[in-house]
Amino acid sequence: ATGDDTALAGIMRLVEQAQQSKSRTQLLADRAAGWLFYIAVGAAIITAIVWIAAVGLNVEVVGRVATVLVIACPHALGLAVPLVVAISTSLAARNGILVCDRLALEEARLIDTVIFDKTGTLTEGKPKLIAVQAETGFTEDEILRIAASLERASEHPLAEAIVKGAEEKGIDLVKANDFQSMTGKGVTGQVDGHTVAAGNVKLLEGLGISVGGLSQQADKQRAEGRTVMLIAIDGKAAGLIGVADPIKDSTAEAIRDLHAEGIRIVMITGDSHVTAEAVAGKLGVDQVHAEVLPEQKAELIKQLQAEGRIVAMAGDGINDAPALAQAQVGIAMGTGTDVAIESAGITLVKGDLRGIVRARRLSRATMSNIRQNLFFAFIYNTAGVPIAAGVLYPFFGILLSPMIAAAAMSFSSVSVIGNSLRLTRVIL
Repeated sequence: ATGDDTALAGIMRLVEQAQQSKSRTQLLADRAAGWLFYIAVGAAIITAIVWIAAVGLNVEVVGRVATVLVIACPHALGLAVPLVVAISTSLAARNGILVCDRLALEEARLIDTVIFDKTGTLTEGKPKLIAVQAETGFTEDEILRIAASLERASEHPLAEAIVKGAEEKGIDLVKANDFQSMTGKGVTGQVDGHTVAAGNVKLLEGLGISVGGLSQQADKQRAEGRTVMLIAIDGKAAGLIGVADPIKDSTAEAIRDLHAEGIRIVMITGDSHVTAEAVAGKLGVDQVHAEVLPEQKAELIKQLQAEGRIVAMAGDGINDAPALAQAQVGIAMGTGTDVAIESAGITLVKGDLRGIVRARRLSRATMSNIRQNLFFAFIYNTAGVPIAAGVLYPFFGILLSPMIAAAAMSFSSVSVIGNSLRLTRVIL
């Protein structure tokens, strides 16, 4: 693509949107700045009344009022949050983390449960054809040719693996007719005049087809972490195809780091229980939900949220979009679909799951920096307004001039800016 349609242009838009949007902290700071304006005006009026009563209406009264208004101006408060957000979102982008929703960045530090989709999230999303087995009366090449011809009409990564595997073996494919995709189950259609179904046990049982001995053969494949598709031709179980999707290099390390921070890891997949448990066992996943339909993913997140958990959902596919939107923090893989990315608050550009750990570190550093900035902003106003009003004058004869008040407020802003820039040294 070119121009505004390139991946880089899309990344720039997401960063700009995040920097321009307002989170809860920003809205709170804005409200505080609004109230501080009224407090400043109120303090100036009270100062004027007290000084007029004490010395009459003269130049000193005007000086006191001007000093109060200058030192109470909430410049630093206006910088406290936006500056940190601009720095943190830019820092995140440089580390392969796109913050699309600033609220997601704030919530990331509070996560106690992370739900991972399996295919394309924990795994590479680039499955390969591993095994083809045929029942009596069929050949392996025949099974593969018919299955690949049917799957060619599908957009699923597993379908792509089957088609690619057939092409690598030099098998000629034909056009499939009456193709239908059944979400979470498989596909059906007509190939060479044969009625073909390719999918899981639920699909075949729903069509009234007996799985027979294929079930045990499929379990052997699944025990090795492979995804198995059963093939039925003309209402009869004809064979199976085993596909393996390698686990990402970053997955094991990311899960170890998340466990070290006390986070519960849940894997959710439409794959079989045996395959899911095999993958979960390799990675040390705490809880597994297998053979789950897309709409059930969001329901699971709602259940966990009802238990009081702060949930992050990491996924890459179209069917993950509702779950990504439901979670407090939706994390999409940059290698996934546009729908998933649009539904998530955070996108990992290269799909590196270690980005979740980095996002949590950045979230903690960002919120800590914001709290420090708000302290610097408020402490000057809290201590400065009474002094500017002349509260020390009766005891020590000390009065602040408007110039010193302006310098103090400038120092307040400089303190906030300097503290915000410390965020650039955070190691993610």
